[in-house]
Amino acid sequence: MESLTKWDRPPGYSTRWLALLFINLSLAVVAVDNTVLNVAIPAISFDLGASAASIQWIIDAYSLVFAALLLTMGSISDRYGRKRWLQIGVVLFGIGSVAAALTNSTGTLIATRAFLGMGAAIILPSTLSLVISTFPREERSMAIGIWAATFGLGIGFGPVVGGYVVEHYSWNAIFLLQFPIAIIALTGGYFYIRESRDEHAPKVDLPGVVLSITGLFSLIYGVIKAGELSWTETEVLIAFGAAAFLLTAFILWELRTPTPMLPMRFFRNPSFSGASFAISLTFFALFGTVLFVSQYLQTVQGYTPFESGIRMLPIAFSMAIVSALSALVSARLGLKVTIGIGILIAASGLYFSSQYYEVDSSYGIVAVSMVLIAGGLGLAISPATDSIMSAVPASKSGIGSAMNDTTREIGGAMGVAVLGTILNNIYIDRVKG
Repeated sequence: MESLTKWDRPPGYSTRWLALLFINLSLAVVAVDNTVLNVAIPAISFDLGASAASIQWIIDAYSLVFAALLLTMGSISDRYGRKRWLQIGVVLFGIGSVAAALTNSTGTLIATRAFLGMGAAIILPSTLSLVISTFPREERSMAIGIWAATFGLGIGFGPVVGGYVVEHYSWNAIFLLQFPIAIIALTGGYFYIRESRDEHAPKVDLPGVVLSITGLFSLIYGVIKAGELSWTETEVLIAFGAAAFLLTAFILWELRTPTPMLPMRFFRNPSFSGASFAISLTFFALFGTVLFVSQYLQTVQGYTPFESGIRMLPIAFSMAIVSALSALVSARLGLKVTIGIGILIAASGLYFSSQYYEVDSSYGIVAVSMVLIAGGLGLAISPATDSIMSAVPASKSGIGSAMNDTTREIGGAMGVAVLGTILNNIYIDRVKG
């Protein structure tokens, strides 16, 4: 910005848009990995002779490790350097991708998926915190909008890429595709992203680290298993009980320790706590919608995985376009109003779906619902993310970003589990009937 003197400019100001490009490439590999594997599950099951339980662990190992480590990795990136931590994460993700592509057993594939989850947990908080440290406040909303658009495009293109690769090559190639992207992100990031860290970071909060990792692991494990089994299953209740105990202990410890990993005072600010809740709700709707529409297109309307992936692209494009433009809307209407309007539009799309989806519904009806839902969510997500990050001191942007990412992961897991349970129950009732 012309109004900024060279003394006011944040580190890396002159190369900030190139830096954003390579930050977003790092983000893209994580976003795509969230959905790219789902369409390859039948091929993996056949090729490796994997049981249903093993297949479930291939999917869940990534999510469990990813969600459990987010807060810790965000805190560590503040202390040791966000660029350094991002590049470490990209290296680990590239190594994990090659290892997953070369695996020939379910056990090693589960292990490499968990390893990829660790790499993703390092990458994701670092990307957003680097956006915050690279861009001045006047440009930050636009940069966050582009960051959110990249995430939406990655999630939306995952099924398309996965479906195409599985139909034309081998499921192993899904993982190899991510390796060259990681190399480009690593190389470009080395030259154009500038380092930032909390120069006054306290010592590592080891009790907080242990309690947050075990508590979040128990919570996400319980949510995943509830979607698979039942919300009243003993294993699920034990996991939720452990999560309640561990996360309560985490909160109590963070309140009393002089060097908290996640300062609880952040939650007193409605811009932080309210926006975190909004992020959870939006990703509940987003991941639930992706699950439902993909199942509907394949099992009800009979499309192949690749054909259904192509037909789900309105989710990616609508979310990406609206996310990128949301900064203009929030600048005129304010963050709170923009978030509210976005959620209202998404809710209207969900209501439209509940009224007009039938066995023989035209694709036009499906496309309209996807545009409404994804467009509304795109309008809400970027301002909510901006609200969270604005409520956190710049020195704590890593942990602020990690909190934003954790609420996304919990909301998304809940969306899949809750809607999956509803779909299964309706299916069983209709079959019995």
